Amino acid sequence: MLADLAPDTLKLTSRRGVREVLAALGVRSSRRLGQNFLVEPAALARILEAADLKPDDAVLEVGPGLGVLTGELLRRAGRVVAVEIDRRLCAWLRERFAHSPHFTLVENDILRVAPGELMGRSPYLVVANLPYAITSAALRHLLEARPKPVRLVVMVQWEVARRLTATPPEMSLLALSVQYYAHPEIVARVPAGCFYPIPRVDSAVVRLEVYAQPRLSMPPETFFCLAHAAFAHPRQQIGKTLSAGLGLSREEVVTALNAAGIDPRRRPETLGLEEWDVLGRGLGFGA
Repeated sequence: MLADLAPDTLKLTSRRGVREVLAALGVRSSRRLGQNFLVEPAALARILEAADLKPDDAVLEVGPGLGVLTGELLRRAGRVVAVEIDRRLCAWLRERFAHSPHFTLVENDILRVAPGELMGRSPYLVVANLPYAITSAALRHLLEARPKPVRLVVMVQWEVARRLTATPPEMSLLALSVQYYAHPEIVARVPAGCFYPIPRVDSAVVRLEVYAQPRLSMPPETFFCLAHAAFAHPRQQIGKTLSAGLGLSREEVVTALNAAGIDPRRRPETLGLEEWDVLGRGLGFGA
């Protein structure tokens, strides 16, 4: 896969190459924007391999930075829409891809635009090195888009990747928020030294296959209402947290839990998605 990378890509996936471009642009990496540039070709190749792009695919990229991934996406896909918030980098991207007719640059915050409207009604993928500061919010935003992407391949912090792919008894609100919509899988761990500047933590490439049909009977609004109530105090027993969070009597909640085969003394992080679904129906949270 490394042999398939273009020469200009290889130049920009080096620490020296990134420093030279940033210096020429008068740009310093912004910690606030979570700007850590990938400088390891092998990690870039793993992202592209996981994306499994076809020539007619449409791709949404978040935070293209210097366009290292963007250029390779354009070589493999039919259309690329990149959303970049940094106006200084937008100027570079416009110039670099000025002659790419299938490239669209949107200068905005991904959280302020509707992904489905950007991409139209046709199926699309998300391939991105997500800014650390907005990872959770961006994932939720992308997975709730209408229409939703069919697949996401994203670079996130290692600990976030572990939380996304967690199973009982280590579930979290983030894991539920993602697994409601998609099946996440860690593709590769990416050491901190693969970025410039070097972050304090490792990262991971995560692939999320989005479900074509809802996995649960509860619509998202009611599911997340239930989940937020339970995880308001995740280390407490679920019988207690749900009673307080939903404003129901302890007796009502315990009855529903017992009917679902769930011990009221369990903690929220020990429940799997199917158990939440059964519980939600018992509490009247069904579709």
